[in-house]
Amino acid sequence: MSNILRIELTVDQRRELRELLARRDLTRYTRQRAECIRLLDRGKTAPEVADLLECNVVTVRAAAHRLHDGGVKALLDAPRPGRPARVLGDDGRAALARLLDVSAAEGITWTVPALRDWLREQRGVEISADWLWELLRRDGFRWKRTRDTVRHQADPVLQQAARAQLEDLRTYGWRRTRASAT
Repeated sequence: MSNILRIELTVDQRRELRELLARRDLTRYTRQRAECIRLLDRGKTAPEVADLLECNVVTVRAAAHRLHDGGVKALLDAPRPGRPARVLGDDGRAALARLLDVSAAEGITWTVPALRDWLREQRGVEISADWLWELLRRDGFRWKRTRDTVRHQADPVLQQAARAQLEDLRTYGWRRTRASAT
């Protein structure tokens, strides 16, 4: 008795397999399993397929068992456990761009954590500050570090008056005595 693995697909299964392989969003392992089945259907043996695809024979046989148990749809990866990620889609990115454009025109600056909080409150999107920073950079948004001082907003007349008052209070022997003490 021979243990040679043979697969003969129906016309519908071949069509499904071609459609699956034509998709651009396949994961690496789904594509590998589909290629295993395609090559097995063409008459290749499991060791030949493993050699062509540079994988283990066990991988080829597992793909054949998946096909046998659930058809072409079983070649897809199983869903990942956990809560699905909330993605900032095109509409969310467009809303964010509008907010930043309007804010820039009004002279309002945003930090990335503040933008993250705005997205959580207004759009219901939970996103990390690091990933939001990366998305903003990819979308072409540039910024500089915000100023840590409000000196540029001060009244020059009041500044001059304060300087004059400080000059009157300064003791002139302070520098000389400090320098001689050290």
